[in-house]
Amino acid sequence: MRIEANYAKAAQFIRDAAIEGAHLAVLPEYHLTNWVPDDPEFSDLCGQWETYLNKYRTLARENNICIVPGTIVEGHEVAETKEHILINVAYFIDNKGEILGRYQKKNLWHPERPHLTSSTDDPHEVIQTPIGPVGLLICWDLAFPEAFRELISGGAKIIIIPTFLCSESKMRVLIELTGTLTDCSEYGLSVNPRSEALFLETMVTARTFENTCAVVFVNAGGPVGSSSSTYAGQSRVAVPFLGALGKETKDSNEEGMSIVDLDMRHVEEAEKNYKVREDLARDDWYYVYRHGSKKGDARL
Repeated sequence: MRIEANYAKAAQFIRDAAIEGAHLAVLPEYHLTNWVPDDPEFSDLCGQWETYLNKYRTLARENNICIVPGTIVEGHEVAETKEHILINVAYFIDNKGEILGRYQKKNLWHPERPHLTSSTDDPHEVIQTPIGPVGLLICWDLAFPEAFRELISGGAKIIIIPTFLCSESKMRVLIELTGTLTDCSEYGLSVNPRSEALFLETMVTARTFENTCAVVFVNAGGPVGSSSSTYAGQSRVAVPFLGALGKETKDSNEEGMSIVDLDMRHVEEAEKNYKVREDLARDDWYYVYRHGSKKGDARL
């Protein structure tokens, strides 16, 4: 939970990306605090969320780069009940340092539920950004195609997913020591030690094809050169026709950075070919993907 050191490392990655000409930098979920909700200091650190959000706003403005600073866990007091809650939030900050949108994690992973408050049935909202219409999701949202469909129906063409997914049986030791998540059962690991990597590779590629969109998936990685197999990694940008891009990170579980040229023509040509968005927009389409009560705007 070295929050200032973690911020400094993240800031250096972002500066390096800006020097390379990147228009957008994306960080992993829980990159500032890790996920240690039972640690006595965790809640206090989450109370510093606004300080670090403002630091990222300044960083974006100074380096002329859009930033999705992973997720930041925020501590809030509910006015009506005085209850203290924690929420897990992703922001889109433009290159002028302005917050264009935010998303509070909806689909909480099972061990998160005693600690975090979900956004429940709040709609998934599309954010208009300098790089195009963007949707934000977080980690376990990846498992729910309904979240993608709602964003795609709203016009999103790029889905950004900060993530903290781990792999392999070493996580069982880390649970006892740090409270870190285990993301695959003993049975799953016994039949395939790479089960979580397979999950991520398959899901990210499937989502980009079935929604004719680009997916920016950024997962936590372990220290370079150390025994980092407890982290799933596999950070990548995925587009239709090509699949995963980002050679430095897409097949690695070590901390690092990939600079990816995202050609949105792949997305547009995929839509011409598969016509997914065209079908979703039809008045007589069989399924509905939006919150509400009317045909074409129905609750998920």
